[in-house]
Amino acid sequence: MSAIEQNGAGARPLIRGMGLGSAVLMNVLDMIGVGPFVTIPLIIGAMQGPQAMLGWIFGALFAVCDGLVISELGAAMPQAGGSYNFLKEIYGPGKFGRLFSFLFVWQVTFSAPLSVASGCLGLASYASYFYKPLTQQIAVHQLQAHVPFLGTLQATANFSLGTLVAIGTVCLAVFLLYRRITDIAWFSRLLAVGVFAALAWIIFTGLTHFDRHIAFSFPPDAFRLTPAFFTGLGSAMLVASYDYWGYYNICFLSEEVREPEKNVPRAVMISIALVAVLYIMMNVSVLGVVPWQELMSTAHAPTRFFVMSAMMERVYGAWAGYAITVLIVWTAFASVFSLLLGYSRVPYAAALDGNYFRFFARLHKEHRFPFVSLLVLGALAIAFCFLSLADVIAALAVIRIMLQFLLQSVGVIVLRLRRPEMPRPFRMWLYPLPALIASAGFLYILFSRPGFAREIRYALVLLISGLVIFFVRALLRREWPFGPPVISGTAARTE
Repeated sequence: MSAIEQNGAGARPLIRGMGLGSAVLMNVLDMIGVGPFVTIPLIIGAMQGPQAMLGWIFGALFAVCDGLVISELGAAMPQAGGSYNFLKEIYGPGKFGRLFSFLFVWQVTFSAPLSVASGCLGLASYASYFYKPLTQQIAVHQLQAHVPFLGTLQATANFSLGTLVAIGTVCLAVFLLYRRITDIAWFSRLLAVGVFAALAWIIFTGLTHFDRHIAFSFPPDAFRLTPAFFTGLGSAMLVASYDYWGYYNICFLSEEVREPEKNVPRAVMISIALVAVLYIMMNVSVLGVVPWQELMSTAHAPTRFFVMSAMMERVYGAWAGYAITVLIVWTAFASVFSLLLGYSRVPYAAALDGNYFRFFARLHKEHRFPFVSLLVLGALAIAFCFLSLADVIAALAVIRIMLQFLLQSVGVIVLRLRRPEMPRPFRMWLYPLPALIASAGFLYILFSRPGFAREIRYALVLLISGLVIFFVRALLRREWPFGPPVISGTAARTE
C-alpha cells in the first residue's frame, strides 16, 4: 500500500491547528536557544570592542532579506516540508527539482538530529554551572575513516555525565512531541514563558544597572574602515547570523497552520523583528554591566558559557546566577523542542510525495502526526549525543547552505521567471534586491568559514551518498533520469 493510500487518498491528513500566535512562538522558540547567551564574547572578540553590536544589526538585516525570500515561497507553497516543496517546484518537480529536494531531505535526516544533539549538549554544558563534573569526560575515542579522493574523515566520540543529560533531553522532547499539534501548541506557549522570562530579566537587569561609560568605552579607531574592521564585522555577522537562524521553521509546519497564505509570511517577519529587538537589547544591556574587555577575555574559555549567570550573580548574588541558569536551560530545551517538531515534518512530506523512504509517511492513527519520522530523528539525535559535534555540525552547515538557503535565494528569482502566473499571496518587498543580498550573504558565509576546505569533505560524503541512493532508486523504479519525468504527488512505490 502506498503512502498516500495509507493516509487516505484525497484527504488532508494533518490538522490545521496553529494560528498566527502559535506560529510566531514556534519560530521564536527555534531561534532562541543557548546560542545568543554564549556567543556574546565571540562577537566582542571578533571586533575587539563594543562596536561588535554592528554584527547583530547587520545580521538582522541579512535575516530580513532571507526572511522575505522564505515568506514569498512559504505563502505560495504552504505544504508540510517547507524547503522540500520549494526546491521541487522551483527546479521542476519531475526532474532536477526532484533530485534537489531529495538531497535536501537526505541531509536533513542527518543534519537535523545533529542540530538537536548539539542543542542538547549545549544545554548540558550550561547545566554544569550547577554541577561541574557534568563536563568531565569519562571515555574518549577517536574515529577516522579514509575515503578515496577525499582524504581522512575524523570525529571524536566521548561519554560524560553531560552525555546522559543530553540523551534525557532528547527523550523528553520526543515524549512531549508525541501528540496532536493542538496539544503541542499549548506546550509551546508554556515553554515561551520561560524563554521570555530569561530575556526580560537579563534586559531589565542590564537597563537598571546600565553604565554608559562601560557600554560605550570604544577602543581607539573602533570605527575606522580598515581591512581588519571588515574582517571582524564579517566574523561577527557570521556568529550573529547563526543565532538568528530558525525563522524558516514554520514553513516545515505550513500544512498545520490556519490561513498559511497570510500567517506564514507574518510569522516569519514578526519573529525576525521580535528576536532582533530582543537580541540587540540583551547585548546592549550586558555591555552596560560587564566591561567588554572582560567579555572578550572569555571568548575562547569555558567560562563564556556562563556569562549571563556570572552577570546576574554579580548584581544580585549567587541565587540569581542559579535562577538565570535554570531559565537558560529551559530556553535551550524550548529550542530543541521546536527544532525537532519542525524537521520531523520534512521526511514525512517527501515520503508522502513518493520521493523518500515510504515508512516516513506513516501517521499516528489517532493524533495524526508523523510519528515514525519523529522517532527516527529522535533516535539519531540520541546516537549523535556521543559525538564531539563542532566540526561535523560545521561541515553539515556547508551543505545546508548549498542545498537549502542558497538554492532558495536564487530559486525565488528562477521561479518568478519560470512561472510568472503562479499565485503569490505574498511578494517580497523591493524584488529582487533581498534575494540578491541573501545570495551574496550565503556565499560569504560559505567561503569565509575557518577550515572550509576541511569541512567540504564531510559535506561531499553526504552529497555523494545521497546522489548514489537517488540514482539507484530511480533506476530500480524506472524514473527520471532512467525513465519519464515523475508526476508530482505520485504515490510511493515499494522500495
